[in-house]
Amino acid sequence: MNDVRGFCDPRFAAVREALAALLAKDDVGASAAVYVDGEPVADLWGGYADARRTVAWERDTLAAVNSTTKNMVALCALVLADRGELDLSAPVAAYWPEFAAAGKENLLVRHVLSHTAGLPDLSGPTTVEDLYAWEDVTAGLAAQPPEWEPGTAAGYHALTFGYLIGELVRRITGRGIGAFFAEEVAAPLGADFHIGLSAADDHRLAPLVPPPSLTDDYAADAPPGPDGTRRENTGAVIRVKDANSVAWRRARIPAVNGYGNARSVALVHSVLANHGSVGGVRLLSPGGCEPAWREAFRGDDRVLGTPMSWTTGFGRFGNTFGWGGWGGSLVVGDPEARMTVAYVMNQMIDRERQADDRGMEIVMAAYSGLG
Repeated sequence: MNDVRGFCDPRFAAVREALAALLAKDDVGASAAVYVDGEPVADLWGGYADARRTVAWERDTLAAVNSTTKNMVALCALVLADRGELDLSAPVAAYWPEFAAAGKENLLVRHVLSHTAGLPDLSGPTTVEDLYAWEDVTAGLAAQPPEWEPGTAAGYHALTFGYLIGELVRRITGRGIGAFFAEEVAAPLGADFHIGLSAADDHRLAPLVPPPSLTDDYAADAPPGPDGTRRENTGAVIRVKDANSVAWRRARIPAVNGYGNARSVALVHSVLANHGSVGGVRLLSPGGCEPAWREAFRGDDRVLGTPMSWTTGFGRFGNTFGWGGWGGSLVVGDPEARMTVAYVMNQMIDRERQADDRGMEIVMAAYSGLG
């Protein structure tokens, strides 16, 4: 089933063609969406929701987007900052007093958002099940010292990003970040994106499919550094079978356990690319969006092993900002073009075995529609 369904403005026909090509080659099921000036110009989907190719990918099918969830978490922080409830230049301990332990009294909120806080790893948890205990994880982060002086270096905070921002949101609002996102972002926009997934939505889920020739024991791993060596993984080893489990869906792991499709991912992210409003709903002032675009750090990332530009909450790539997830999902926003492009799939690709340009193929097809 390589037929692509949905709608597409004729100017963006290349997006439909690109998605159809991916479904004919690598993908099992996938969706792609493009927003321009806060309005959808492409909303497409096709393929299958299961590895056996027996269940069609429908308009409301959801998939795990893994670290693409970080875009949603960062947006929550910027919403609070724009409201004056969170000062990006304030110490984290101003909102979370216990966090001042172990030399972190001057660690700032913007350090956390830009992956420069020096807390890329969890010092205590060693199993996936440990990640489900919010209070234990956040207490551990409050107690541990940073690996480097905050703000002086960057290292991708793969799991800790969500706990750190999530606890700040909880301390300020009294709500978990999943509830805050649902009530303050998803509901006003009508976005079908969820941080953690309820049982009521399980029937719509397209489970992740391991990379070709690999099993559901396939695990996330840090990439090799410039010298070819890998950063030691001292935390939980997360496998596809874990990310597909019911326990994972019900947990609060906001850096990585978000669920949506390209439409909902693009809709939410387009708030920032469209200077604060989408479809007549304003979530931020134009100025409140600017931290998402402005570079906060440039240099070698100690975890990713590659040069990176980080903004306050997002990766920066030329004039665009956004981030992708383990296996292939991606969202990119361009504030100059006021365009947002998202790609969400269930078939994972192991970048060490096979190049994965799927998301960028959708992005480049969208740019061709701008003329």
